[in-house]
Amino acid sequence: MKKILDYLLSSVYMIYFGLTLVVFHVIQVICFHLFGRRTHQKSVHWLNGFLLHGLWILGTRLHHEAKIELPTDRPVIFVANHQSMFDIVGMIWYMRKNYPIFVSKIELAKGIPSISYNLRKSGAALIDRKDGKQAIVEIARLGKLIEETKFSAAIFPEGTRSRTGELKQFAIGGVAILVKKAPHALVVPVAIKNTGKLNPKGIFPLNSLERLSWTSLTPIEPKGKSAEELVELAKLAIQKELETA
Repeated sequence: MKKILDYLLSSVYMIYFGLTLVVFHVIQVICFHLFGRRTHQKSVHWLNGFLLHGLWILGTRLHHEAKIELPTDRPVIFVANHQSMFDIVGMIWYMRKNYPIFVSKIELAKGIPSISYNLRKSGAALIDRKDGKQAIVEIARLGKLIEETKFSAAIFPEGTRSRTGELKQFAIGGVAILVKKAPHALVVPVAIKNTGKLNPKGIFPLNSLERLSWTSLTPIEPKGKSAEELVELAKLAIQKELETA
């Protein structure tokens, strides 16, 4: 019975998901060309707000908690665990005051309405995992961008999704480059729970009646700390939050 419900509700959500991407693709183009980057980013926030809250169709419960109100007069580097594509949807909506821009694989920059357009126009670091030099250049460019604009960068140091929810090894390189190029940035760990349970086998079918949460943890001041220390502190904070019942 649960499986039948999953297929039925997922079908409705997929129609909603597709229509939302198409409509907001047009909205993004208008906002970017007529009103500029900041207005374009606000349209992206609303795109992701619609995608996120559309999960109510599946009976999904959503929760966000911020341990402390984050400043908007300095850039932020969000360091999060990675379980699902919906990690990004929630982060863009819940952290929208800080205008998060993502480190993403370059393959996503083509062919997907709204999503690909945003990646190309937002300033996202589009990295080729087979070309280490290109990835360094892209992440460095993103670091400079957030330093200049006071926007924020979001990075998943695990690199790929953890299907089980267990934390993988956190890579140091990307965070190290961002901190170097954005010396005034604050590092904020983000613990994401249960998004992997929503789509364990891909985009269809989705599991209904799941409870998803995003928690912005206590910020870490980078000054006086090495990249290794920053990444380890972020990982430990995320691990502790994930282990909390």
